[in-house]
Amino acid sequence: MKNFTLLFVLLFVANTAFSQETPRPNYRAAAKYSPKNLAKMVHSTSVSPHWLKKGNRFWYSYKTSEGSNYYLVDLDRKTKKTLFDNVKMAKWLTEITKDPYDAKHLPRFSFKFNKAENAIRFRVTSTEEVAVVDDKKEITKKDSSDKKSKKSKSKKPKMEKKVYHLEYRLGGNGLTIIDNKKKEKEPWKRWANVAPDSSIVLYSKNYNLYWMDKLNFKKFIKNEKDSTVVENQWTKDGEENYGYGGGSREDNVDKEKNKDKRKGVWGTWSHDSKKFVFQKSDSRHIKDLWVINSTKNGRPRLETYKYHMPGEQEYYKSELLIFDIPTKTHVKVPLDTIKQQSISVFRAPRKQSSRDDDFRPSLLLSKKGKVYFSVISRDRKKYDINVADINTGEYKTLIEERFNTYIESRPLVLFNNETEMLHWAERDGWAHFYLYDTDGNLKNQVTEGDYHVANFEGLDEKTRTLYFTANGVNKEQDPYYAHSYKINLNGTGLKTLNPGDFTTSTSMSDSNKYFVSNYSRVNTVPKSEVRDANGRKVMDLETADLSQLFASGYQFPETFKVKADDGITDIYGVMYKPFDMDSTKVYPLLEYVYPGPQTEAVNKAFSYRMDRLDRMAQVGFVVITLGNRGGHPDRSKWYHNYGYGNLRDYGLADKKYVAQQLANKHKFIDIEKVGIYGHSGGGFMSTAAMLVYPDFFKAAVSSAGNHDNTVYNSWWSETHHGVKEEIDEKGKISYKYKIDVNQSLAKNLKGHLMLIHGDMDNNVNPAGTIRMANELIKAHKRFKYMIMPGQRHGFGSMTEYSFWLRADHFSKYLLGAEATDVDILYMNMDKPMNR
Repeated sequence: MKNFTLLFVLLFVANTAFSQETPRPNYRAAAKYSPKNLAKMVHSTSVSPHWLKKGNRFWYSYKTSEGSNYYLVDLDRKTKKTLFDNVKMAKWLTEITKDPYDAKHLPRFSFKFNKAENAIRFRVTSTEEVAVVDDKKEITKKDSSDKKSKKSKSKKPKMEKKVYHLEYRLGGNGLTIIDNKKKEKEPWKRWANVAPDSSIVLYSKNYNLYWMDKLNFKKFIKNEKDSTVVENQWTKDGEENYGYGGGSREDNVDKEKNKDKRKGVWGTWSHDSKKFVFQKSDSRHIKDLWVINSTKNGRPRLETYKYHMPGEQEYYKSELLIFDIPTKTHVKVPLDTIKQQSISVFRAPRKQSSRDDDFRPSLLLSKKGKVYFSVISRDRKKYDINVADINTGEYKTLIEERFNTYIESRPLVLFNNETEMLHWAERDGWAHFYLYDTDGNLKNQVTEGDYHVANFEGLDEKTRTLYFTANGVNKEQDPYYAHSYKINLNGTGLKTLNPGDFTTSTSMSDSNKYFVSNYSRVNTVPKSEVRDANGRKVMDLETADLSQLFASGYQFPETFKVKADDGITDIYGVMYKPFDMDSTKVYPLLEYVYPGPQTEAVNKAFSYRMDRLDRMAQVGFVVITLGNRGGHPDRSKWYHNYGYGNLRDYGLADKKYVAQQLANKHKFIDIEKVGIYGHSGGGFMSTAAMLVYPDFFKAAVSSAGNHDNTVYNSWWSETHHGVKEEIDEKGKISYKYKIDVNQSLAKNLKGHLMLIHGDMDNNVNPAGTIRMANELIKAHKRFKYMIMPGQRHGFGSMTEYSFWLRADHFSKYLLGAEATDVDILYMNMDKPMNR
């Protein structure tokens, strides 16, 4: 009996040890799905239409493993044709440029249709080198005896690759050479604000407003050194941080070098080009923030910029000015600049057919001498839509929104000869459209119900039909799946236009008769089609070519639906597993997080940009990404604002409870080895998770995290966490702000934490991560800390390096295998070594 008991115990221990075996890190599998390798396997996954101005037509390009093809779609005729024959195009280009091409390997085209829309024009650069011709260079006659002239003539000319500017007439049998001029650089586009009728150009110089007339601007473009060009100064009261334009972030050296250069002055034009509306901001009293560029040659450079932090009593002071072009005068909209508030001018929507236009001026919403604008209080609880007279600046408030959390907004829609408008609001707990007259009187609520209206897509004024996108209309689907709908303005006739258990992205024609619909899920092949305004499918366009991706061993991830920590709220997520998963092993669980609250880190459509998810799983982990209460606006206002007032901890309980539910369901998940990682807000959240639940989360990699939101920008923090406006007995207003920060819990750390930050991050200043590190050191904690030299918020060229840092960290602490080689082998394999 004793021997039998001993045998049973040994078998139990052996079986337990076997069942708890974890995989070895598989760096080779992860390297297979690097961004460079994926670009070779997956090409186009959606149709991006370039709508034309004549008829319901568009062109698009689509790339597969057979190369790129270009198509012209005429929806009135229900036809889809290749824009040209690739074989013939390769032949013509080869004959003209003397460089070899074939049908699969054409140059990357940038097309422009002519005005008649019956021909396309494009440029191709050949390998042939020719002497540079400078059309702008002033030619002067010199005496033949001039030694300098003789010397310059004998100088070897500067060479450049020959450019062919070509035209192809649709249906034609060849290419026409227009000229051999390369596309001219247009540096003036960085600063010149050209009126819609091109009569005048506005810009900023030395913080003041300047202008040039059409004649002088043309002379400037022809020769920017022309001394006869007349520049006119309009204002004289501009100064640094309270001027008329400019304001780009520059380091101390570049700022001094560029101080007298022309800079952009951005605003909104009236449709007749006679008025220009400009928002002037006073930030002189806003304190400075800094980053240092240590990687440039020479002395390290200081970059100074204005940065308002939450809870600071100062605030940007905004003014709304209306400039009259003919008289060169201006009026000020009489807003109370003492109030701490933000202003936004409503603009006319751009037509889909203007996408490829070289000139797209920003126009006022109204064509009838009115300026529609919104004002929102600093605490974002009071939102007003106003209209001002364009000549006097006098204004009145049309619509008021009030809420106890923050108010969000969408562009105002003006229609019916400017007698009616559509206003988007969340006043009943869901996002919907409301119909008003332009005196501010509510006519009716257009959309209604427990679903979220996302965006305006179009409006047929004749039939009074609204087209829009929304989430959560179909209760049988994932509420994040977006679809297109139409509804009558009286609130009747709601209809789904692109049904299906997918999420979609759409592009509607200017006529509102047709729209392109791209659709997929994370676990389906993306497809594209065209539907008409009644939802009838007109034609299929494309199905993404994933053949090479599947040949590599790729497998779709799995979606899941579980409960939040309250046991009631539905949480939706996606699970990514190793493609070579071994059923005899258990896998550590990683959570990739981004808390929002403006979005969630959960893909809904198929994406091959899998650096943070699929690829991480191939190292040897089960990776999940999921929503949390308070994490996304595309559900109810309650769901979105759940974290208001608790911006550090609000999502953590859901992250923990979801992991536990999945582990109960899937025996291949090792719930004793849970890691978490994220960037920016995800860096903040992943560190918070390690400190709030230190016995649950065992390892984290937190990159570019805003660990201390008292030194992050006020807009994000004061909006989503909240700032309290207080008024004393004398009427003086002050702002109170208090938020929990990660470093206050440094003493709680038990697991293995890695902090990463770019030292040039001027979005989330490195100070937040440095403060986190400081408190960890004071608490005598071991952790890893990496600075990315010269990198901004997104890590840029060091993104791939940061992936392998993350892989190393989790491999060591969750898989028990440490990479110790100096070289990151799989980064070296991606590029040839110098000999």
